[in-house]
Amino acid sequence: MLHETTPTAFTAPMCWRRTFPGRPDQARCVRRFVAFLLEDCRQADDAVQAVAELAGNALIHTRSGRPGGSFVVEVRRGEGCLAVSVTDQGGSLDDSGPHRRRHDDLAENGRGLPIVADLATRVRWTGDPEHGHTVTAIFA
Repeated sequence: MLHETTPTAFTAPMCWRRTFPGRPDQARCVRRFVAFLLEDCRQADDAVQAVAELAGNALIHTRSGRPGGSFVVEVRRGEGCLAVSVTDQGGSLDDSGPHRRRHDDLAENGRGLPIVADLATRVRWTGDPEHGHTVTAIFA
């Protein structure tokens, strides 16, 4: 007798998490990791760009980018919703916080979080310099 299963009306969200060494050469690995997981997702390009910006911020502005540092990338997929997060190891931020934009519109840096905010439906930030930060970009 063949046993058939029918899919449930609600599919539980899937979650993948990976820790990366805090080195600049890992930026490409982060993009490939997220692109692979989201290959069939319509928001894949935006999510890959967002996670690349968030990982870059972790490497530049926190202890994650120091020798021996690391950061964590998490991807969550559910019905109609996608979220990518980067968790760093804390430390001081060069500017006065992740929600502040530099006043110089011609500066070559300081645009990462505004880009993420433009790509995502919503951006959440938690944590502090002592314990680490998690920035999540949500795509609905």
